[in-house]
Amino acid sequence: MFKYTTFLLFLLFMAILPGLQAQNLLEIQNAELLQGANGFERLLIDVRMKHQNSLIYCDSAHFYRAENRAILYGSVRITDTVDPITTTSRYAEYDGNTKTAKLRNNVVFKNQTTTLYTDFLDYNRATGVANYFNKGKVVDSTNVLTSENGNYETTLEKITFTDQVILINPDYTLKTDFLIYRTIPKTAETIGVTNIVSKEGHLLNAQKGSFYDTENKIFRFYDGDVETETSLVYAETLYYEENNKYYEGKVNVSLYNKEREIEIFGEEGKYWEDRKYSIVYGNALVKKYMETDTMFVAADTLISEESADSAQRFLYAFHNVRLIKSELHGKSDSLVYINSDSTIHLFKDPVIWENKSQITADSISFLIANEEIDKVFLNQNAFTVNRDTIGNFNQMKGRKMTGYFKDQKISRLHIQGNGESIYFDLVGDTLLRGMNKMLCANIMMFFEEENIKKINWLVKPEGNFKPPHMIEEKDKQLEGFNWRESEKPTMEAINEWRTPKKRDKNRFNFFNEPDAVIPPPTDEEIQKLLEEKLKSGN
Repeated sequence: MFKYTTFLLFLLFMAILPGLQAQNLLEIQNAELLQGANGFERLLIDVRMKHQNSLIYCDSAHFYRAENRAILYGSVRITDTVDPITTTSRYAEYDGNTKTAKLRNNVVFKNQTTTLYTDFLDYNRATGVANYFNKGKVVDSTNVLTSENGNYETTLEKITFTDQVILINPDYTLKTDFLIYRTIPKTAETIGVTNIVSKEGHLLNAQKGSFYDTENKIFRFYDGDVETETSLVYAETLYYEENNKYYEGKVNVSLYNKEREIEIFGEEGKYWEDRKYSIVYGNALVKKYMETDTMFVAADTLISEESADSAQRFLYAFHNVRLIKSELHGKSDSLVYINSDSTIHLFKDPVIWENKSQITADSISFLIANEEIDKVFLNQNAFTVNRDTIGNFNQMKGRKMTGYFKDQKISRLHIQGNGESIYFDLVGDTLLRGMNKMLCANIMMFFEEENIKKINWLVKPEGNFKPPHMIEEKDKQLEGFNWRESEKPTMEAINEWRTPKKRDKNRFNFFNEPDAVIPPPTDEEIQKLLEEKLKSGN
C-alpha cells in the first residue's frame, strides 16, 4: 500500500513539475523584430517580457532561452504587478532562475514614496533585497540619504547605508559611516562616530552611535553632546527632544552655560533649554568659572535656573553640600545661590573655614562682589573661631555677626546682640601675655593677615583679663565651642566625589573632513604622461 501511494505522489509531482517550471520561465510578450543568433535571440524595438509577477520593458534584449536569462538594453523598466516596486535603468541583466536583476547606469529604484538613485544596483526579487555600490542616493518625503554602499530590504522597509553616509532634511545634516534607516517611521540609527549640524548651526555629536526620529525630531546619543550658542550638554547616554527643547542624560552628565560660565556635573540630569532649568543628581558638582579662580560646589542634587531675567537665576544644592572658593571652604546640608544679588545662603548646620577662621551659625549668607567674597552674614547662634600663631582659639559668639572681607581675607567682624569673646593677647606672634574674656552686646573686631589686631567694645563691656599662670583649661572655651577643622572639605575630597570625565576636544568630526576628493592618477595616465615627456624631450 505504501509503495502504491508513493508511486501516485510521484506521478502527481511529475504532472505538476512542467507547470511549475513554466511559471519560472522568462516569456516574450512583445517585440517588433525577433532575430536568431548563436545561443540567444535578439529582441528589437518595444520589447516586453514577463517573469512571474514582473513585467520587463526595454529597447532591445538578448534572450538566452536555455539559460532562462536576458540582457536588456536601453530604457529598461521592471515593474512588479504585486509589490509597488518599479526599477528603471539603461542596462540590466535579468536571471529568471535566481530572480535577480543587475541594473547599471542611471538606475532608479522606486518603492512607493521611497526612491533610490544609483548607477550600480543588484536586486533580488526572491528576497526583496536591493544592493547598491559605488554611490547611491535615497529620497523620501522627509530625507535625502547618500552613501557609497547600501542594502535595501524592501519587505522590512529597512535600508542599511555604509561608508560616507550623509542624511539631509530641512532641519539637519547628519554624517556617519554606518546608518540604518527605517523608511516607514523615518528613523535613523547609527553606529560609531555621528555628527549632526542643525539649520541654526547647533552641533550634535555621538562617539558611539545614535538614534534619530527624523519626523518627531527626537534624538538619542551614546557618548554624545549637543552644543548651541549658549550651552553644551553631554552624557554617555543623552536623550534630546528638539520640539520641547528637553534633554535627559545618564552617566557622566555635564551641562555648561556659556553665558554664565557655570558647569554642572552629575550621574543623571534633566535640562529644559527654553527655561535654562536643570536638575542634576548623583554625586553632583558645579563649577563657577571666574577670572582668577573657580568656585566648586558638591552636593547630592543640584537645581539650576539661568533665566534671561536675572531675578530668576538661582542655584539650589541640597544634602551633603561642600563648597570651595580660593581659601574659603564650607559645608552645610543645603545651599542657595541667588544670581541677582550674588548672594550664597547656607542652611542646616553650616560651617565656613576661611584660612585660620571657622564660622558657624544657624544660617550663613555671603555676598560676592567682583568675583570675590565681600561680606558674610551669620544669623542666630553665630560663632567665630580664629586660631592664633601658637594654637590658641580666639572665640566670638553672638546673636548675629557680619564679616567684611578685603583681598579675599577677613578684615572686620561685627558682633551684634549677646556678644561674648575670648581673646588671647600675644606679644609678637609667639609669647602669650594673657587672655581677655568679655561680655558685650556690640563688638567690632579688626584683623590683619588673619590675626586679630584690635577689638572695639561698642557698648560698655564686662569681663576680665587673666595672665598666663591664672588661665585654666575650662576658661579657654566659650559655651558651644567646637573646632571642626577635620570636616573641612578639600579639593582631594571634591575630586573623589566627582572627577568630570575628560573628553578629547580634537576628536574626529566628519564635518572637518574635506568634501573634495582628488583621486590619484591611474597607471595608464602615468604611462601616458611619461610617453608624452619622452616625446617632448623634456
